[in-house]
Amino acid sequence: MRLATLADRAVLLVEGGAVDIATASNGRFGTDPMAVLDDWAEFKAWAEKTDLPAATPFRTIDLTAPVPRPRQVFAVALNYRPHAAEAGHVAPEIPLLFTKFPSCIAGPHAEVELPDGNVDWELEMVAVIGRACHRVPADEAWEAVAGLTVGQDLSERRLQLTGKPAQFSLGKSYPRFGPTGPALVTPDELADRDDVAIECLLNGERVQAARTSEMIFSVPQLIEFISAVCPLYPGDLIFTGTPSGVGNRRVPQRFLGPDDVLVSRIEGLGELRQTFRSKRK
Repeated sequence: MRLATLADRAVLLVEGGAVDIATASNGRFGTDPMAVLDDWAEFKAWAEKTDLPAATPFRTIDLTAPVPRPRQVFAVALNYRPHAAEAGHVAPEIPLLFTKFPSCIAGPHAEVELPDGNVDWELEMVAVIGRACHRVPADEAWEAVAGLTVGQDLSERRLQLTGKPAQFSLGKSYPRFGPTGPALVTPDELADRDDVAIECLLNGERVQAARTSEMIFSVPQLIEFISAVCPLYPGDLIFTGTPSGVGNRRVPQRFLGPDDVLVSRIEGLGELRQTFRSKRK
């Protein structure tokens, strides 16, 4: 199934359009997608056995973040070997974690204001947690995942790399620096949940391309590592890392500017489309 947010209401995306969850369930499940995730097991069971009403057509541009208010947003650095190499690092022996603050989360068609500095792109597959859990072994980790979605870890490199050691999180958390969507897609929709193609295009030029099977640490391994320390909650997001091809490692460097169009695609999950504008005075 595909859970999305349309006009601030939780919907299921089906052939022909969207189905409002609160209406279709006669109020059993509410309008808030966060509440649906809090009751994910019951909701999923209901959705799988219910004959849904006719869908209503919608415009994809009206979709907003499928998980609009995550409690926690985890992100993983250097999780593809070519990206680690282009950044001048050896592949890590354990996952390298940082956070994007939740206020940066945006929908799949966000217009992003460019702050001062050098704003870069980082396409990532994002795992969405579907139940409260702690100390989850890798062989049980997929059971804790509600679904997957497309994400961009937009990064202002000057602030990100300021200080010794550098502070990653703040430079990655400007407003709308965490676009996600267009929907939360349950893993059973994918032919192979551990191996999907991902690509990022800037003004029509492909700048990143990989497969998620190339990740150093898989989704189950990341969940095991993170949950060994942090309890996880429904709706928590895990940005699983970006492949090579980011702007600050190109020669010459290339950063995002006004009127640029960034398209991020993941096989079976859909695409994001961001445009950029100058900072308002």
